[in-house]
Amino acid sequence: MLNGMIKTIAVLGSTGSVGRQTLETARHLGYGISELTGYGNPRLLERQCREFNVKKAWIAENNYVNLKTALADTSVKVVTGNEALCELAYETESDPVCNSLLGVSGLKPTLAALEGGHNIALSNKEALVEGGRLVTDLAKAKNLKIIPVDSEHSAIFQCINGGKPKKILLTASGGAFYGKDRNFLETVTPETATKHPNWSMGAKITVDSATLMNKGLEIIEAVWLFDISPEQLEVIIHRESVIHSMVEFDDNTVIAQLARPDMRLCIQYALTYPERLPSLTDRLDFGSIPSLSFAKPDEDTFTLLRLAKECIRKGGNLPAAMSSANEEAVMLFLENKIKFVEIFDFVEIAVTDAAYIPNPTLEQIMSTDAEARESIRRQIRSRPRP
Repeated sequence: MLNGMIKTIAVLGSTGSVGRQTLETARHLGYGISELTGYGNPRLLERQCREFNVKKAWIAENNYVNLKTALADTSVKVVTGNEALCELAYETESDPVCNSLLGVSGLKPTLAALEGGHNIALSNKEALVEGGRLVTDLAKAKNLKIIPVDSEHSAIFQCINGGKPKKILLTASGGAFYGKDRNFLETVTPETATKHPNWSMGAKITVDSATLMNKGLEIIEAVWLFDISPEQLEVIIHRESVIHSMVEFDDNTVIAQLARPDMRLCIQYALTYPERLPSLTDRLDFGSIPSLSFAKPDEDTFTLLRLAKECIRKGGNLPAAMSSANEEAVMLFLENKIKFVEIFDFVEIAVTDAAYIPNPTLEQIMSTDAEARESIRRQIRSRPRP
């Protein structure tokens, strides 16, 4: 609550893991919610709309009738369609707009929110991976902030504190299969790939963590968020997930941010920045942490990390091709249509297939997205039948 007024926010993707934790944090802070969106799960979205007495709710078309009927006794305006989602992000009177949408679907609403003059609390990393220059140029032109919600980028944001880093050390848990080789990865199932050792996350991001693609996406996101070169980024495996990232300055001082692995802390800082308020996250008990370990990632086995570095160095539409191909491949893996190791191979081929565009427009990014997904489907069709 600021100056006696209840702060209100809009939450895109409120039925997902980060979205639910955003609402939990808003409840803790006493914030209001003006708009909510959810792709599926109309029952949960209905409950959220009723609890926070929102003005408007968006849901995917196949669930629109169900939600509209369920909320018929309220004043909530229910809308659907891609254009309506962007209108909601543009027209909201709340600030910030919390974007926890999944995948490239978060890019256009991010641009719409910025066009509408709203700061962004961003956990939808693909918005920057696929449209980094478009998003950051618009934010600068509008003098708006993009405050990161990802634990690593939140840590970097806090450590930089207005300074210019010489280097960013991006920590990674290593995922569910740290230390495993290619032969082991041949045996991985969706059930084992969606069990993260430290974090409770959605299925897609947990698989990305297991392949180390998530860290590759975070490298690209960090380049745009903090206006640094790919060469100034280093990934460090830190299994304990206590240090969430580190920043090295010109005098070789390294500043780290430490906390329990709890997304609610990152969400709260994005919502209350620059203030720090009591949070839902427990204190760190250093007496219960026997050690903190560090190691280099195995890029020969987890090749998507290396691919991500190559894509951001070359730039253009290649990060978009990689991200969209990965999104499609992970979805197919979770549906048991491809093997875990095929995610690595198929995504690399899709990037190779992509026609390079140095400075893509939004339309060219969306075209790259469609072509990369089709490349994955084409590779599946051309596989030899067992």
